[in-house]
Amino acid sequence: MTGIICINKDKDITSFGVVAKTRGILQEKKAGHTGTLDPMATGVLPIMLGGATRFLNYLPDSDKGYRASFVLGKTTDTLDITGRVTSESEVTADADDVRAVLPDFTGKIRQLPPMYSAKSVDGVRLYDLARQGIEVERTPCEVEIKELALVTADAKNKEYTIEVLCSKGTYIRSLIDDIGRRLGCGAVMTALQRTRAMGFTLDDCVTLDELQRRREEGSGYDNLIYSIEAIFENYKKVFVSEPQAKRFSNGGALDIQRIKNAPEQGSKVCVYSQGGLFLGLGQNDGEELKVLRLLSNRN
Repeated sequence: MTGIICINKDKDITSFGVVAKTRGILQEKKAGHTGTLDPMATGVLPIMLGGATRFLNYLPDSDKGYRASFVLGKTTDTLDITGRVTSESEVTADADDVRAVLPDFTGKIRQLPPMYSAKSVDGVRLYDLARQGIEVERTPCEVEIKELALVTADAKNKEYTIEVLCSKGTYIRSLIDDIGRRLGCGAVMTALQRTRAMGFTLDDCVTLDELQRRREEGSGYDNLIYSIEAIFENYKKVFVSEPQAKRFSNGGALDIQRIKNAPEQGSKVCVYSQGGLFLGLGQNDGEELKVLRLLSNRN
């Protein structure tokens, strides 16, 4: 089984746990997710199956969408509701105040990675240090918040929900913490749902329970498995002749001068046979179209 299946991840399970359960249900030996979700988070988790796992190191950067809830007047060491409370403050801000500060966090911003995160410093995961009570200096990273909107507000209970479209590497917990700091009262994330990842949305997903039900009923999974090309749809497509396809499939580079509509130097492309068969990924090094990864096991 080669392709991608999108799981609507439940709360209180790790991304690796979802992969393990999916592998067991589908009876597929090879599987890997395309981006970690925290245990408290739910939503879109694309999983590569079978031969598709060969492309995990070549995944393109893609925007991600989230719906996140938070409460004002509180902070924690993890920046979410699961952590130890580090401060509590009086809240005078209302929905208009929350809405008014959102433009300040739209566009390219610098964000400090939270201590409770999988980011590494000198080869050590930050969350491993945080669990030992160690806090280290971190370098702010530039991320881009492309869309940011307030979608629900409950000023009485100080609870709000935002929708975010952002670049890869954005920490929504940090975004909410920064919003709370700007409002002068603190804020902590209470729920997080990923609504978009790698071009897939919640509409493309299936739950683990539904997947298990299909196995028990023997109804199959064909309409749930997406082709590997779906993740690379933003890459240019290059169609090669049958002799070129044979050479490429055997790991051989192709003369760039003999390829119609050759890609720009340095760019990655999806390579197809004239018959439309996806062969793998290639890259123009200026003289040749080099093989990056083949769908077959030859490279």
